[in-house]
Amino acid sequence: MSDGPDLLPLGPDGLLLRFSDRLGDAPNRAAIAFRAAFDETAPEGVVETATSLTSVFVRFHPDRIARADVETAVRTTLDSRDWSDADLPAGRSLWTLPAAFGGAEGPDLEEAADLAGLTPEEAVRQICEVPLRVLALGFAPGQPYLGFLSETWNIPRRTEVTPRVPRGAVVVAVRQVIPFANAAPTGWRQVGRTAFRCHDPKADPAIPLRPGDEVRFRPAAPSDLARLETEPFGGATREALA
Repeated sequence: MSDGPDLLPLGPDGLLLRFSDRLGDAPNRAAIAFRAAFDETAPEGVVETATSLTSVFVRFHPDRIARADVETAVRTTLDSRDWSDADLPAGRSLWTLPAAFGGAEGPDLEEAADLAGLTPEEAVRQICEVPLRVLALGFAPGQPYLGFLSETWNIPRRTEVTPRVPRGAVVVAVRQVIPFANAAPTGWRQVGRTAFRCHDPKADPAIPLRPGDEVRFRPAAPSDLARLETEPFGGATREALA
């Protein structure tokens, strides 16, 4: 395994800067912070950047800039500071998402809690008690991978796939939480559901969450979800982080 950072070619018009091939707090922070810093000084011809859990993708236009020049720009930013304990960029937000847990909205809550060595009530409390960082967006437009829960939540994915969970399903595995952007199959356990829409073409912005933002879940009654569906962002609230 590589401890990174590694700079790798990715197709005819891309580079991948990989801080680690293992998910952790430090490489995720590094990826988010590096992208913000690189975007400020990216040379003409760089047309897109994006982060994954521990990497940064840089796409460029080969007719406008040579690959070697993009590599030089990436390495210049990489050498500009120590990324092992990088500060997250300014301009982030804290989102509070109402969610109903257990019952029909979270059919796997008891199983997930048991695997974590908790009662269902303790499980909900732990999921809701601390903000979780948006580690990355992926799988579906705007869908966040949130972390990290405590080590007791390092529970595995299921060996069998659940054929379908609804949009807004709150699922857990490997110390992470995901609110689903769309109905889809999953191997993660559904512990709740939120009315929050990860992607809404009618909203501004259409994709509200960004890597580095924080999300806190707030327990809500199942009967509240229908009303929250009619509110902007499914009843979620947003505040600026310092």
